[in-house]
Amino acid sequence: MTKILLVDDHAVVRMGLTMLLNAQVDFEVIGEASEGNEAIQKASELHPDVILMDLSMPHGKDGLTATIELKKQHPQIAILILTMHDDEEYLFRAIQAGASGCILKSAPHDELLQAIRSVATGNAYLYPTATKRLMEEYLERLKHGGNKDSYMQLSDREKEVLTFIAKGYSNKEIGEQLIISVKTVETHKGNLMEKLGLKTRPELVKYAVKKGLLDYDV
Repeated sequence: MTKILLVDDHAVVRMGLTMLLNAQVDFEVIGEASEGNEAIQKASELHPDVILMDLSMPHGKDGLTATIELKKQHPQIAILILTMHDDEEYLFRAIQAGASGCILKSAPHDELLQAIRSVATGNAYLYPTATKRLMEEYLERLKHGGNKDSYMQLSDREKEVLTFIAKGYSNKEIGEQLIISVKTVETHKGNLMEKLGLKTRPELVKYAVKKGLLDYDV
């Protein structure tokens, strides 16, 4: 029997998921939480096998931050991220945080059940469009000689700017942190984007996540 903890800020969603999961002979919902701090507490009390974690919870600790803390405290627990965002940035952040997989809230019930069973047995699960996107990106990198590490071409200052950009700092805030002018920040940003072959801030964020440059300690 797979013991499941549900984490979602909507009571109606939790109720529906509980009914669906408890109707399965191999699942048992042993607890619910409405935000990340409560999830961390319930996980310590109930010892679930799988946590079904909503990514976006505006009140309290969000799903991503909670996942990071939970994996530090309970690395044996599989966490499946439930999200409405079919977006690469969210996907990479969830994987970097330690989640065993991601599934869209719009997914059919059968797909959700399959995903939970997959992560419960120690496997990873990505929704089909995410898997396709990752494969396409991997092949694209190979096509353009992606096995060469462009990161090593960056100066130490450019690496610092990249990390701050990925953490969501504005150019002004980066300048304040590094004690340099906004114009200098923009110059470093332009140089590192050219070296990495990237064009937008979201691309920089995704690159930084994949490189493991973000410090998730909170």
